[in-house]
Amino acid sequence: MEVDTCVQNEDVKISDCNETEMEEYHDTDKIVPPKTLDDLIKELHKVFASDKVNIEYVSALMNMYKSNPKDWKKFAKFDPHRYTRNLVDEGNGKFNLMILCWNTAQASSIHDHANSHCFLKVIEGHLNEELFDWPENEEIHQMEPIKKSRLDLNEVGYMSDELGIHRIENPSHTDNAVSLHLYCPPFDECQTFDQFTGHKRSAEVTFWSKFGKRTPFGKEQSKKK
Repeated sequence: MEVDTCVQNEDVKISDCNETEMEEYHDTDKIVPPKTLDDLIKELHKVFASDKVNIEYVSALMNMYKSNPKDWKKFAKFDPHRYTRNLVDEGNGKFNLMILCWNTAQASSIHDHANSHCFLKVIEGHLNEELFDWPENEEIHQMEPIKKSRLDLNEVGYMSDELGIHRIENPSHTDNAVSLHLYCPPFDECQTFDQFTGHKRSAEVTFWSKFGKRTPFGKEQSKKK
């Protein structure tokens, strides 16, 4: 990823920008490490006040925050049957910041990001990522990962539809995992893919909780289990 690559909120595209276009939130050497999750959120609001956001800057900022469970435990809601998405901050409509909770051996489906940009930071445990190419046609074929990687505690990853589609998994059978995700811009629907056929379908994106409190969706799902 090049230093001058930026996210443009208006048309959600990645384009090359020079230093004058990037203004003050460009030089990663000038970042003051956030001491708390609240500090990180305040700084993200400043960064995303611009229409052009540097990908490396956001990644470096999230990397410099060192996980402290006291900061995020109130947002971490687990479910024994599925991983959960828990909204932490709505980012003035420009981004969503959320905590995903992964019980043992839980995984996402293979999915895209609806032309959004995804920043992922592990704040407890570790996660595995499998990267896939986009299916070329509607013919039935099994999807094989083109890359596998592991994200350990406090490591940050980045994903966009230009890079492909992916699946995230907590491979541990003994320990939970928790991750902090930033999506720019927010989205409420994505595509998921069947690994054995390559076929896709639209999936609604929901929150298990918002700001530490269960959503109606979460309560309804809990009753069904």
